[in-house]
Amino acid sequence: MVVSNLNLKPGKCVDIKGHVPEDSKGFAINLGKDSSAIALHFNPRFDHHGDVNTIVCNSKDAVGWGQEQRETAFPFKRGQKTQICIHFDKEQLTIKLEDGQEMKFPNRLGLEVNMAEMLLSDHRCPAFS
Repeated sequence: MVVSNLNLKPGKCVDIKGHVPEDSKGFAINLGKDSSAIALHFNPRFDHHGDVNTIVCNSKDAVGWGQEQRETAFPFKRGQKTQICIHFDKEQLTIKLEDGQEMKFPNRLGLEVNMAEMLLSDHRCPAFS
């Protein structure tokens, strides 16, 4: 699912609520201006690309993908609802998970303008705000 024209400004938060399917290998949320300027690729992996119960974060610019950042604290469970809040400013993105865990990821692209696009994949997302 692609959500365009988010009009997410620095200092604001995008709240994503969804249900993780029982058979999910992982899901991804890409937040950025477009497909060539992704400020945050947030990719929890249950068992995918050699990662087990790992959150992978990255960014992408016109040159390509950056260096991955991995987090092994993994609060997601298959078959359950989840909620994620992503807040960004000029220097970093803060990802708040419903279990109280908070992750920081640098705003490598330095995006100060509106985030315009969000892509959700392999994740049933019944609501967002």
